[in-house]
Amino acid sequence: MIICRTPFRISFFGGGTDFPAWYKNEGGAVISTTINKYCYINIRQLPRFFSFKYRIRYFKTEQTRRLQDIKHPSFREALKLLNFQNDSIEIVHNADLPALSGMGASSSATVCLLHAAYALRNLNVTKKKLSLNSLEVEQKILKEFVGSQDQISTAYGGFNHIQFNQNSSFEVKPISNKKNIKKIEKSIVLIFTGLQRKAQIIEKDKIKNMNINRSFLSEINSITNEALSMINQNLDIKKFGELLNYQWNLKKKLSRNVSNKVIDEIYSNGLRCGAYGGKLLGAGNGGFILFICNEDVKKKIYKKFKSFLFIPIKFDTHGSQIIYPKK
Repeated sequence: MIICRTPFRISFFGGGTDFPAWYKNEGGAVISTTINKYCYINIRQLPRFFSFKYRIRYFKTEQTRRLQDIKHPSFREALKLLNFQNDSIEIVHNADLPALSGMGASSSATVCLLHAAYALRNLNVTKKKLSLNSLEVEQKILKEFVGSQDQISTAYGGFNHIQFNQNSSFEVKPISNKKNIKKIEKSIVLIFTGLQRKAQIIEKDKIKNMNINRSFLSEINSITNEALSMINQNLDIKKFGELLNYQWNLKKKLSRNVSNKVIDEIYSNGLRCGAYGGKLLGAGNGGFILFICNEDVKKKIYKKFKSFLFIPIKFDTHGSQIIYPKK
């Protein structure tokens, strides 16, 4: 049996510029980090005592004789990509956070399965290849309306500036200012809205409106550069939060589906409590809201939103890992 662990991610700046339809013309960049909340995949060769060849367990259980009959799209295509058509396989998926909540869960699961499947074949795989394979499954084979940051962030791990080039290549540049990274980590409050949504519907709308949104996306590119400079130098956490707030207001202009009344009310109340700024994580319209604030304001937010679920996090630095068997 192989057990792989792949982190979820928080994206701070640059969301929207990681779509191929944008960066192939303009270039793009994001600033993101992985966190200590994970997706887990157990994979093993299935004993041939059963009437089926593939057993897949996530929030559903699938049992089938043919790989092409697996209904979970990214699991099916990942196994096809790595030529598991003649194997008998069992896959079990677990996660620390719910799907459809803006933390990169679907890409984390794709990366995790690919990594585990390589390990089952006794093959080493680089973080770059994991990223590229995941992008191939989600964007090229399944033709999903998704960006390119989640697959890379969850494979590599760490607090990174990820640059997307016009020739479709990417560069992962770790941000090394540990003092400022710790300052950001300590300032975060994560609130689960309780709303879950399908990101593809929102992202499809953003892609459709890309020409209309060109000025907003160009400004998001500029904000990402400004944030990078801020993190690498003398970080003022208040200005960092205010920059996130400015970007959040730009992001809401990319699609009418990015926010809703519930999210707007939670966000406004967080600012009234004294948060410097924040954003909704992921595509929009549900999931987790992130606030940047000092310790006194954290207490006010906890009191104000006592009926909501708060998720304490630390930043992850390892990315996708095989945790059993350990090497």
